[in-house]
Amino acid sequence: MSTLSKPLAEMANDVLRTADGRAKAALSRQYARDWFAAREDGDFPDVGRATPPDYPARPDTPELKDPRDVPKRKPGTPEGRIALLHAVAHIELNAVDLHWDIIARFSHIKMPAGFFDDWVKAADEESNHFNLVSDRLEALGSHYGALAAHAGMWRAAEDTKDDFMGRLAVVPMVLEARGLDVTPGMIELFRRAKDSETVAAMEVIYAEEVGHVAYGSKWFHFLCGRHELDPKDEFHRLVRKYFHGLLRPPFNEEKRAEAGLPPDFYWPLTEETPGKNRGTPG
Repeated sequence: MSTLSKPLAEMANDVLRTADGRAKAALSRQYARDWFAAREDGDFPDVGRATPPDYPARPDTPELKDPRDVPKRKPGTPEGRIALLHAVAHIELNAVDLHWDIIARFSHIKMPAGFFDDWVKAADEESNHFNLVSDRLEALGSHYGALAAHAGMWRAAEDTKDDFMGRLAVVPMVLEARGLDVTPGMIELFRRAKDSETVAAMEVIYAEEVGHVAYGSKWFHFLCGRHELDPKDEFHRLVRKYFHGLLRPPFNEEKRAEAGLPPDFYWPLTEETPGKNRGTPG
């Protein structure tokens, strides 16, 4: 008998329907603790079923705008660094919802216990990432919601709401993999600004995002095996179907490989000929 107060899919639904960022992160972390406490007792709690919202609850701010309308600020200035942190906080809050959404939305598909362990852990880590970045914003005299944010962050979730493998391909294996490419540059920017606290927060995020990409790759390959599909060919098909645009180098090939993404998965999806004009890893 499960030691949880409610099935995991219902917990996921609760997080998705919580609007305030800090409250969402707190509930996410509490549910993760509850799940892993039950798992440590040798239980595989009931996953259950849920009907998640098409769009997760969000606070009144930030104002969500088309990416072209979000003001650009020079990253070398204090204002630019705050804007960058605000953008990262927005990404992390969306990631919290994306990881709970994959549990709630696809709970009708039978998966091993390890699948749920991985995505609960990823959601918990993303919740911590949101808190870390929000703490830094507040220490710098701002807060999440103070600036406009990207309105299109949930688009990949909407596009793949009926396609489990499409979700795994596009969210962890494309969007989160992109984070591996760009985060080292952000860390260096804050290092040059002598902001050691933000550097420390970003290094936590960078290290843990490798695991999230790896979860995507692992379970994508698992499902390809279940359905007797070639993983590389299926990845290319799904990314071309659901991802709007081409993948753009430079790529952090070392960290992508560590996460289970070999170059022949992503280079054919760029504008360039695979093996040519490769930039240095981000």
